[in-house]
Amino acid sequence: MASLQFLLNGELRIESAVSPSMTVLDYLRGIARFTGTKEGCAEGDCGACTVAIADAHDEAAHYRAVNSCLMSVAQLDGCSLLTVEGLSRDGALHPVQRALIDADATQCGFCTPGFVMTMFAFAHGGEPADDTTIHEALAGNLCRCTGYRPIVEACRQVAGLPNDAAGERHPAAQPHPCEDYRAGDQHWFLPRSLPALTTLRVQHPHAIILGGGTDLGLLLSKERKTLPGVILTSRVSEMKKISAGDGALSLGGAVTYSEALPHLDRHFPAFAALVRRIGSRQIRNLGTFAGNLATASPIGDTTPCLIALGASVALHSDTKSRTLPVEDFITGYRKTALQPDEIIAAIRIPFLPEGDQFAAYKLSKRFDQDISTVVAAFRLRTKDGIVHALRLVYGGMAATTARAHAVEAALTGQPWAASSLAGIGALMTRDFKPMTDQRGSGAYRLDAAANLLRRFQIETTQPAALTRVDAL
Repeated sequence: MASLQFLLNGELRIESAVSPSMTVLDYLRGIARFTGTKEGCAEGDCGACTVAIADAHDEAAHYRAVNSCLMSVAQLDGCSLLTVEGLSRDGALHPVQRALIDADATQCGFCTPGFVMTMFAFAHGGEPADDTTIHEALAGNLCRCTGYRPIVEACRQVAGLPNDAAGERHPAAQPHPCEDYRAGDQHWFLPRSLPALTTLRVQHPHAIILGGGTDLGLLLSKERKTLPGVILTSRVSEMKKISAGDGALSLGGAVTYSEALPHLDRHFPAFAALVRRIGSRQIRNLGTFAGNLATASPIGDTTPCLIALGASVALHSDTKSRTLPVEDFITGYRKTALQPDEIIAAIRIPFLPEGDQFAAYKLSKRFDQDISTVVAAFRLRTKDGIVHALRLVYGGMAATTARAHAVEAALTGQPWAASSLAGIGALMTRDFKPMTDQRGSGAYRLDAAANLLRRFQIETTQPAALTRVDAL
């Protein structure tokens, strides 16, 4: 019988009967009895359930923080998993644990194990101790007691911790990969190649395709469902590739946000800045661009950028391949052009031609860890100060991510100046009739959409003026 095999705090675990729909959090607390990992929100928001994972066969053991409440046990196959209990050696506290104590950075303690594991991953990554990096690293962990200052100070103390103090183990036995796991009436597949994946897609048309699971994981954590058929993409080697050449950046369908970020920083810094506001590091370490695209959510943060940049999606089945512009891939509310036998193999993002300008914006009630009220991506080309080409793409304004075609048409051929935007608010109503919900009213969304365009005009013509505003 096939079994799931992984390392847990350095010890090999072999599971042949556990439900693959069980969350890692429930497995840790209920079966492994490592109860330091806590449940706070069960939706990847609070960080109390944070653990660290790495490829068990990676000698460098690049640990990354993830939310155990959103991961299924099946996703642990072939991984090395560390919990707060696994950091101390021979009864001695790990340097991260000691730093939290020395900084007086814990009170009730409920959130502390999650902070420990987030800080461990931060220290293990060798990142600098500047405030921006630390705040980004800690954004996925919430604390109601300390006010964060001492936690930030503790994080600063452990920045750049040598890897030999990072708590990793060197077990005698290594996990063997599982490609086909059954437990009761549940059948989960973990293919290693694209042909294997597309064959499974045909053989099991009703199975769920699961990338990182940061969205579908709520079915397990909140709705407590068991999923009878699932095909995981995270082990498919072809879909983990990232390449920059032939005039574009190509991201495999299983590439996570975190894996893509260094490449986005290099080629599309505004896109990268937006991606850093998608969830937290824990979310970005699991979530994928393909998964965000496949949900076809009208508030998906990556879709406006992809459409504005003219990105395309490569769709594969066992018999054919085709490419569609992302703009044509989204066909309606939560609907795509994906056929039952197809998967998203890759996303291709063309590099910006010289002279083109691109910007992305997100408005939400919280800066970190929040769903967008309005998300926008703009691409502009001017000639002699006149708008030659313009793409204005918005999320949160309609049932799908959509371009503001009326506004684009009105501005094309006009001077790229504030005076050309005088009637932009009225023009927006031709393109959008946004709904009112708990995140914002329809009127607010219309005003915000117009004002973001005004900001873009200022940024691209008067950058010094914007710098003065940001300094206030």
